[in-house]
Amino acid sequence: MEQLITFANNHPLLCAAWAAIVFMIVVISIRIKLSPVKQVSPQELTFLVNKNDGLVIDIRAEKDFKVSHILDSVYFATDKANNNDFTSLEKYKDKPIIVVCTAGLTASKIANQLLKAGFNQVNLLKGGMNAWLAAGLPTAKSKK
Repeated sequence: MEQLITFANNHPLLCAAWAAIVFMIVVISIRIKLSPVKQVSPQELTFLVNKNDGLVIDIRAEKDFKVSHILDSVYFATDKANNNDFTSLEKYKDKPIIVVCTAGLTASKIANQLLKAGFNQVNLLKGGMNAWLAAGLPTAKSKK
């Protein structure tokens, strides 16, 4: 314990940076837990689609979607979301919607926009398409 105090006295900036990082991790973890947008695993995504008639919307670049996407997922351009144009998804307002991006980082913005537009069950694929592929789950290619 004495060494820790000595280290803290000799390196106050490092200790402050460490404390700030720990604080940010705690805050982000709490925000994720309290968020109305839930993060789901690839297995939970499969359950939502098969048992609850969920819809998977893929917001990656269209060329990436054409190369490989989750079976029965729908391509959704981020431009539409930025303009709050969710008319093509209106019939899914009361069904689970799972937003998929490449790594699970950019989907939260669109998921929050869907919530504001009145969609009730919005989810994110935790880890994005990378997690789906890492789990060895099937993908499809667009014929277009």
